[in-house]
Amino acid sequence: MSETRTAAAWTATPGATETHELSRTTQGPLYPPSEVMDADGDFVVVGMINRTAPDGATRPEWGAAVVSPDSPLPVFGTLAPYTVVRELDTDPDGADSDLVLYTLPLPLPCNNYPMVFAPEQLPDADRVKRPSHAFHKVPIPDLRPEDGPKITTPVTFGAWMRASGMLRAGVTSDGHCGTFDFEFAGLVPNSVYTIMSLRAHDLDPAGPTRPGPLGVPNVFVTDADGGGRYHTALPNPFPDPELPGSNRIINVIVLWMSYQRSYGGAIGEFGLGGDVHAHLKLRGASFQNLRTTAAPQS
Repeated sequence: MSETRTAAAWTATPGATETHELSRTTQGPLYPPSEVMDADGDFVVVGMINRTAPDGATRPEWGAAVVSPDSPLPVFGTLAPYTVVRELDTDPDGADSDLVLYTLPLPLPCNNYPMVFAPEQLPDADRVKRPSHAFHKVPIPDLRPEDGPKITTPVTFGAWMRASGMLRAGVTSDGHCGTFDFEFAGLVPNSVYTIMSLRAHDLDPAGPTRPGPLGVPNVFVTDADGGGRYHTALPNPFPDPELPGSNRIINVIVLWMSYQRSYGGAIGEFGLGGDVHAHLKLRGASFQNLRTTAAPQS
């Protein structure tokens, strides 16, 4: 193949669709290990657990564990084994079902991700100090008791593990846009959720790009049973990866918003468990068979 590529060399897949089942999680990137903590200040991790393999290497494998915030913190883009306090029972009715969930404190512990998520809204996010809060006791700005807060009882690990979601992703008939249709059940009831995209270079150690919303606004509100739906269409989300500046969407993450807010063009002010908490996502890079091209310039 020639070293020079043009948009015409990439064939779109108009009308193509894929259906994906989303996985329950508490994890964004691998550091911090989780976007959820317990009352003791340990990470509640459902996702990739960094463990020492028999050959001595550190390898992530999907699992669930309580992880110490004093785990070794490597340079961004490298791995170190988590310090596992104990394994977790992910059965919604299992031994850990009553575990109460908490936000991460600020500054974020065990964090090596060099990203400001809301550069216009809060460029100095790393200087803010806040304690960890139980999900049902997060101090929502300007909230008064008479305003009727809907999250008033503990959010437990067992309830968190009842969530499910399906995604139908596709390409429009002209090949220029990607569509995303979600259906959810068992999420935290009466809550603000948002959906973010993860693009191919968002976790690139050589120069990470800022993760963004999957559509703006990227918000849905769950009903009393934790159900919800979301639809959006984005311009050219699956471009030729060899084109200059290409940054394909490779994953989507459903976020519970502990401050019951959305942040416009940012996924949150702090991200990573400070104010957003991953609840559902795809386990690995996806959408490789979906292809879009840029719309012609008028």
